[in-house]
Amino acid sequence: MIPKNIQTWQMTEPGKLLRTEIPVPTLAAGEVLVEIHGCGVCHTDLSYFYMGVPTVQKPPLTLGHEISGVVVAGDAAMVGKEVIIPAVLPCNECEICKSGRGNRCLAQKMPGNSMGIYGGFSSHIPVPAKDLCVVGNRGKVPLEHLSVVADAVTTPFQAAKRAKLAAGDRVIVIGAAGGVGSFMVQVAKGMGARAVIGIDINTEKLEFMKGYGADFTIDPRGKSAKEVKELIKGYCKEQGLPANYGWKVFEVTGSQPGQELALALLSFVGMLVVVGYGTAETSYMLSKLMAFDAELIGTWGCLPEYYPQVLEMCVDGRIALAPFVETRPMSQIQQVFEDAHHGKLNKRVVLTPDF
Repeated sequence: MIPKNIQTWQMTEPGKLLRTEIPVPTLAAGEVLVEIHGCGVCHTDLSYFYMGVPTVQKPPLTLGHEISGVVVAGDAAMVGKEVIIPAVLPCNECEICKSGRGNRCLAQKMPGNSMGIYGGFSSHIPVPAKDLCVVGNRGKVPLEHLSVVADAVTTPFQAAKRAKLAAGDRVIVIGAAGGVGSFMVQVAKGMGARAVIGIDINTEKLEFMKGYGADFTIDPRGKSAKEVKELIKGYCKEQGLPANYGWKVFEVTGSQPGQELALALLSFVGMLVVVGYGTAETSYMLSKLMAFDAELIGTWGCLPEYYPQVLEMCVDGRIALAPFVETRPMSQIQQVFEDAHHGKLNKRVVLTPDF
């Protein structure tokens, strides 16, 4: 059913939310209207809301970029299909896109940031149809759970692709118990990593990750980088693995301690992929990259073309969603934001419209 208005929770200014409604726009060529079934709450939303990180579209606008739903208007061939909306929508025309790096397209559109006033904490959203991920068979996975694929799961997958992660690789994930880090662990294991070491300061969640891809875990609190290395060496000796070369390190926390530890763990012919965002500066002797013949790279978002592969991993069980996701009514958005901001959430919350 096509509504006359979109019901939405708008950020009128940083720190303030207002439940309101906006007209359903006339769809442009190539656009469809998606009825939202779920929108995940991401750290990026909190950065816009609490920390004043600027959005491309100035407030008022609706935040939210982890979205799943059903197409209700637009291309007749798409109407009725369940879809996941990529968090990063490239232009598909520029030199960067044509080079295969469209996830970092400079003209990209992002729901809840640079798609006008439209975002996922709403009843509906108009979006370009071209890069939507059609769900098809989702088995027993609820459609609203699949909203987190749009960032929390696909961002680690893009990171793994950037790292050319392959079966038999050895992986370290710093921030392994977090909202994105927990999926980084699962993605690495699901893509065939021989060993996945999870590092995090949340001991309880870290222990939980042993059932979801982490072969060995370390709580780094009170430990120097040297002591962490010694624990890794001990594990490697037990498993018959090399400890000082070839490891692919994924830094997901974005924190200065996490980044400093990641750099300390980078060694011969290894790779460090920076996944998490933070504003602190970290010093490093770049000549070590030369001496180690190592790589230090960044990653951003995920190419829409990878979404079907990630969806398949979620449906066939290589990536588990249910233990890491919970749904709450969208009317609780203010409380959820507060809980997330103060670190009170144990799972990634997906808000479901209840207007």
